[in-house]
Amino acid sequence: MSRLSRRSFLAASAALIAAPALRVDSAGAADVDVAVIGAGAAGIAAARRIVAARRSVQLIEASNRIGGRCVTDTATFGVPFDLGAHWIRNPNGNPLARLAPKGFDVYRAPRGLSMRIGQRDARDAELENFLASLVRTRRAIDDAGHGRVDMPAAKALPRDLGAAQGAIEFVAGPLACGKDLSDVSVNDLGRAVERDDDAFCRQGYGALLAKLAARLPVELADPVDAIAWRRGPAVSSRRGSLVARAVILTVSTNVLASGKIEFFPPLPLRVRAAAEKLSLGSYDHIALDMPGNPLGLLQDDFVFEQAQGKRTAALLANVSGTGLHLVEVAGSFGRDLSAKGERAMIAFAQEWLGSLFGASVKRKIKRARATRWNHEPFVLGAMSAAAVGGVPARQALMEPLGDRVWFAGEAVHETKWGTVEGAWESGERAANAVLRYLGGLKPESTKKKPARNSRHRYRRQRGRDR
Repeated sequence: MSRLSRRSFLAASAALIAAPALRVDSAGAADVDVAVIGAGAAGIAAARRIVAARRSVQLIEASNRIGGRCVTDTATFGVPFDLGAHWIRNPNGNPLARLAPKGFDVYRAPRGLSMRIGQRDARDAELENFLASLVRTRRAIDDAGHGRVDMPAAKALPRDLGAAQGAIEFVAGPLACGKDLSDVSVNDLGRAVERDDDAFCRQGYGALLAKLAARLPVELADPVDAIAWRRGPAVSSRRGSLVARAVILTVSTNVLASGKIEFFPPLPLRVRAAAEKLSLGSYDHIALDMPGNPLGLLQDDFVFEQAQGKRTAALLANVSGTGLHLVEVAGSFGRDLSAKGERAMIAFAQEWLGSLFGASVKRKIKRARATRWNHEPFVLGAMSAAAVGGVPARQALMEPLGDRVWFAGEAVHETKWGTVEGAWESGERAANAVLRYLGGLKPESTKKKPARNSRHRYRRQRGRDR
């Protein structure tokens, strides 16, 4: 990258605002054809598409790792631990499952599930009653979601859920999209594609995504702080400035709304409003190393409880046949718990498991770690879910800024929001739009200076990859 100071970048940006809009198309006027900001699923998909079209691209990532909200850690427990996204939705059509290279084992998730009522398993009749109520709830949300009037999804729930209501509200809301049903648009939930077929990657979903990015030019630990988009455009980051012919911006909606990136000229009101309407929910894993299967559960067994309120969680046990167990907390309770810190999160997980499997569980835990995505400075949350009236915001973010900056990410997909697959498809869509825009450049054969690296039917309710 060229190295301009922040002051020089700001001065140049002010001049660009005053100048007429011009397309950068002369030889040598840009450092790179496309700058892709954010090396998560959307950014990786976009960069791969651009490289395949033989255009130059530079990925710029704020954190020190590839993957965004889809990252695998192997150091903490000695086995793959997906810090964020873990469920591979609809593997038959999921592009990441299709692209999995040799050495990556993508296998079907079990379709079974367990529900605990106190310290016992739900009886068959109790579980069937819960599943029937869950199906009725999903149908009610679907019906309301295709209506003309939007409303909080909580208002669409059947009124006769009885003892199942707490668990259903958790499953359909926090577990599905990271938000309580009272905070989510029924239209957004109703338009989401069914996600009733799942898979896992034994080596980790994040490891698979990182493998697909292995040959891409990427600058890590280089947060972008400003974008001048009227002409150029120009990108300012910790390591300097970069002039590109186009930019694909894949940061989360919470980052976009936070003002962490300054825009010259300022973002239009429609973009700022869209980011706010599509804010991220809260979803975290509390990972527990419990070797020897002390809970007596199956591989990838999914367990939740007949909850009486918001203070609840779900358990994914014996992940990929290891001793790793994930206690999932989400929604307003998960957000408040995360704010108290990792120690409080682990204490809750121990208490919650003890209430379901007995107090001796605590002694079986060898190591523990909790994610806190709301406090990751370059993410600030889990996945996007639209507030009431927010469905059109997804379409609004599909429109470029001045034919120079395109948005991509899981929030920029109308039906697969909240999934890695949706983010990937959004990145490819943005890349295709950029390539159409770049069609007037020199033929592909012209040499360019390379960018410097200077279970049961229940699953369909869950709606997210975490």
